[in-house]
Amino acid sequence: MSRYTGPTWKLSRRLGISLSETGKELRKRPYPPGQHGQRRRRITEYGLQLNEKQKLRFLYGISEKQFKKIFQEAVNMPGIAGENFMILLESRLDNLVYRLGFARTRPAARQLVTHGHITVNGKKVDIPSYRVTPGEVIGLREKSRNLQVVQESLEVRPAVPEYLAFDEQNLTGEFLRLPRRDELHPDINEALIVEFYSR
Repeated sequence: MSRYTGPTWKLSRRLGISLSETGKELRKRPYPPGQHGQRRRRITEYGLQLNEKQKLRFLYGISEKQFKKIFQEAVNMPGIAGENFMILLESRLDNLVYRLGFARTRPAARQLVTHGHITVNGKKVDIPSYRVTPGEVIGLREKSRNLQVVQESLEVRPAVPEYLAFDEQNLTGEFLRLPRRDELHPDINEALIVEFYSR
């Protein structure tokens, strides 16, 4: 299955999580969409696991094939598979561009990367799935610094996580270290995702 390009607010309500991480989608109607959205549903154990997997997949905007590949990589790493998985997802270039505030959403950050506006250690990188390693510096190309979308996004930029350092003068951000689990999305139960793929 390819990347989802449908209505994100509807999907947020279906999954019960704010995919934009603003909470706007669930503020007015915190129940699933559709005629029977407010009815109580009995969810099986498999349904819970699948729902948790879909939450994380749609949150980062990744295809099923790519998502599973990253999970297999996390399983082969030393440590807790679920935590490793979330750290690998958080280390993607498109996600860090979003975290630094160069774009308002992850899809917008993905577009900035694919259109060649982003640099890593001064070199242009146009692969959204590029894995940034601690110590690398993410920046904007010289001709991309005055882009209206970037300027508007920087004006409403949320607080930068502690594992990133943002230089406002040079419009660059350094990936200081790998994030800890308590710094990642609290509404995700990664243990259910591990159970889903371990069936």
